Amino acid sequence: MQNFPRDEKTPVDQVLTALALAGAAALLWAVWLGWDQQRDVQPDGTETGPYQAWQVIGLVITLLAPVYWAASRRYVNATVFGITAGLTGAAFHDWSDDASGLYALGVAMIMMGSLGVTGLVAAAIASRARRTGRTGGSATGG
Repeated sequence: MQNFPRDEKTPVDQVLTALALAGAAALLWAVWLGWDQQRDVQPDGTETGPYQAWQVIGLVITLLAPVYWAASRRYVNATVFGITAGLTGAAFHDWSDDASGLYALGVAMIMMGSLGVTGLVAAAIASRARRTGRTGGSATGG
């Protein structure tokens, strides 16, 4: 009889994974977006920003690594909750000094967008890992 590795996810594992991912998402927000607080004034007088497209793209691409790590180990719920909580918390912290109060709408959009996109990506990664029998990145494939 072949001895297969156990694939049990304890609640403690799920919580620790979610906390680690929330921290990673908040840290990556700070690295890519947190330092840029100045709006850009265009030649016609309109304001844009403060973020450039390359900053947001960089954030999304670097978030793929921790999402892949957790989702390929089938921690889908922890992945979705952790990334969403980290990005939402970082956006709230970064934008809450806005006197207009519109930051709450932006934070809600970050929350809904990250929840949906992370859910789809994590589910796809976990599904592929389940089909191939891999648990993500171990040297033996299991």
